[in-house]
Amino acid sequence: MEAVLYICHGSRVKEASEQAISFVKKCMETNEFQGIQEYSFLELSEPSIEEGFRNCVEKGATTIRIIPVLLLTAAHAKKDIPEVLEKLSLEYPHVQLQYGRPIGVHPQMVEIVSDKIRNNSLYKKNDEKIHVILVGRGSSDPDVKRDLGKIASLIEKQVDRIDVQDCYLTAAQPSFEEALQMAEHSSYRHILVIPYLLFTGILMKSMEKTIKEMNSIDKEYVLAPYLGYDPFIAEILKERIEEMSVGDEYAIITS
Repeated sequence: MEAVLYICHGSRVKEASEQAISFVKKCMETNEFQGIQEYSFLELSEPSIEEGFRNCVEKGATTIRIIPVLLLTAAHAKKDIPEVLEKLSLEYPHVQLQYGRPIGVHPQMVEIVSDKIRNNSLYKKNDEKIHVILVGRGSSDPDVKRDLGKIASLIEKQVDRIDVQDCYLTAAQPSFEEALQMAEHSSYRHILVIPYLLFTGILMKSMEKTIKEMNSIDKEYVLAPYLGYDPFIAEILKERIEEMSVGDEYAIITS
């Protein structure tokens, strides 16, 4: 029997974990997968990957497709999750593991953010060009900066009257604070900050505090909501599941 195990990042903020579970459950309802479906977290929240995996096995799974519910491909997808899966493959040698790709650079993600910009009141009420700051979680992995930079570039081409700057909350440059300083010293009067984050959490709450302190007489700063559930994202995760059924895995771990 086949199973799908979704792996979310996890958070110390209870609301973020609850949002992740709700998000995955909605994806489960819409993806048309007929087998077992379970969710888990890499860290900071329960159930763990090991618990989610064992739940699949206890329900009779002999093949488990692993879906990292991560926006970009960084150390968590390349190293941390595979290390856990390697141990589980030794513990359960009769179970085949297929490891799918994270969401990554996808046209639907460009469309989601583009729509957020077009529908934001700051964009709607201004005819002049606005400055968009696209804020990623960040990573020392250069692929993260490359991919978010590519997404920022595609958004800029898709939406009229905007300039887009990507930045990062941790481990990459420019930092969120540096991007805000660049905006402060620019000629732009209207700055829209887009968190490229799936759920709320400590990072989101920190951004909210920072933006509240930024508004001045000369400039208007608006923080958009985090991404949250979107049917387009559910469709991408469905694609990632289906890729594995035709052998297009990001990686495969078997006994």
